[in-house]
Amino acid sequence: MLRLVPGVETEFVDRDRALGQVVEWAERSTRFPVVVFGPEGCGKSAFLRQAAEALGEFGYDVVYVDAAHRDFAAYTYVAEVARRLLDAASDVSSLAQLKLAYLAVDLAKELIGRWGKKKVAVLVDEVFQAVGLDKTGIYVKSLLNLIEYPPRSYEKIVAIAVTSEGVTREEIGRHLWAELRPMWNMPREGFRQLYDKIPGPKPPFEEAWRWTGGNPRMLGRLYENG
Repeated sequence: MLRLVPGVETEFVDRDRALGQVVEWAERSTRFPVVVFGPEGCGKSAFLRQAAEALGEFGYDVVYVDAAHRDFAAYTYVAEVARRLLDAASDVSSLAQLKLAYLAVDLAKELIGRWGKKKVAVLVDEVFQAVGLDKTGIYVKSLLNLIEYPPRSYEKIVAIAVTSEGVTREEIGRHLWAELRPMWNMPREGFRQLYDKIPGPKPPFEEAWRWTGGNPRMLGRLYENG
């Protein structure tokens, strides 16, 4: 379940194609790191959290990091992974986001090399803000190196990053180190599913649709602001 607004949780609705893509990646790995881009609030972070959970169900050891919010999840029996992520997220210095960003890649390497895991996934949300525009290409290359030059043989690797920044996408697109995938706001019927889940008084659907353009985050803000 995903939190839309305080007190309202919902399933990841109307993203069957997106979740179907996760199943494909789980079955065959990602040949290159996948960078998902799109407007703020369109559901990229929700997609990534759902993808992390789904990959865990497919038997992957998963490291998920949201650097901007110092959040993380570890779907693995290796307790040290969660402990080290917690230590980095608890850092009160200005370097916490940067540490989380690079730790995600390091832990994925260790899951393969040190702990001998055969199916590993690393999913990172808005890490490019943390590492800086001038380092985004290098960060993506580190994900590619994980795929191409692992510390030990593996069965499958899935590497996904999401970003809202157009300049970041341009920088990444200069190289052939990643596969770029767009994600946009929701279509009308999918947006209606979210609208119907919000309780209490609310504007007519057509007005909500016109005001938000199908953006889930903007729907939540409308609700929170009455």
